[in-house]
Amino acid sequence: MLSANVVKLLNQQMNQEMVSSNLYLQMSAWCDSKGYEGAADFLKAHADEEMGHARKLFDYLHETGAAIEVGAIAAPKTEYAGLREVFQEVFEHELEVTAKINALVSATWDEKDYSTFNFLQWYVAEQHEEEHLFRTILEKIDIIGTNGNGLYHVDRDLGQMKG
Repeated sequence: MLSANVVKLLNQQMNQEMVSSNLYLQMSAWCDSKGYEGAADFLKAHADEEMGHARKLFDYLHETGAAIEVGAIAAPKTEYAGLREVFQEVFEHELEVTAKINALVSATWDEKDYSTFNFLQWYVAEQHEEEHLFRTILEKIDIIGTNGNGLYHVDRDLGQMKG
């Protein structure tokens, strides 16, 4: 049985994953509207992945008999100055998600909830991958540049990555 605190934190994280999904889906729409089809496809796939992360938490809460609370999600912003800004915001968002995952993991350790601690190790590894992925995308944009030719190549590469 999970403590009330761990249930609250797991529900918050589940909802955070839904926020991430909505954010990436909205960013995808912006990319589509600006002709960045590869980035749009990449972000759509990433939105789906984030919803999968939420579902995994939903299922864990259900399996433990905990109360599930799906919360309201604020609409993300709809305009960006450019593709680099989109991915800078994704990277910063993922850093925030990592901090929340780490706080959740710490809480389970402090409460000696080793089952949930073990369950969350997948999220710890996933966040490491996410930070690396988006840091690499930003580094590529910085190397190639934000002129038309450079962004064309970044967009093409993102379309081949698919999340």
